[in-house]
Amino acid sequence: MKAIKIVLAFLIVQSSFQIVLAQEKGQMVRLAKLVIDSTQLDSYKIFLKEEIETSIQIEKGVLTLYAVSEKNKPTHITILEIYADTEAYKAHIQTPHFIKYKNGTKDMVKSLELIETMPLIPTMKIK
Repeated sequence: MKAIKIVLAFLIVQSSFQIVLAQEKGQMVRLAKLVIDSTQLDSYKIFLKEEIETSIQIEKGVLTLYAVSEKNKPTHITILEIYADTEAYKAHIQTPHFIKYKNGTKDMVKSLELIETMPLIPTMKIK
C-alpha cells in the first residue's frame, strides 16, 4: 500500500511539472468555429486546404491546424489551432498564404468565433 502511495505521489508531481513546462513553453491553443455560406462551401474548402497544408509545411511555429466539419451541418467548421507561442501565431497571420486565405474567404464566412483554450493534457505528442 505504501508503494502505491509513493507511485501515485510521484505521478502527481510529474504531471504537475509537465503542466508547468507546457505553460512555460507558452503554446497558444484555440478553436476557430466558422459557419460557411453553403453555396461557397466547396470553394472555401479549397482555400482552407491550401492554407493549412502550406502553414504546416513551411511554418515551424505552426504545430497543428486540424479542421473538421459537423456531420449533420457541413457548413459548420471547427479548426483546432496549436502554435508554438503567440509570436508564432502573430507571424502566421502575416504570411502570404494566410492573407490569401483570409482575403479569399472573407465573403464565404458567415460567422467566425475564436475561442482561446487551455490544454487539459499539455504533454500530448504533436507530430
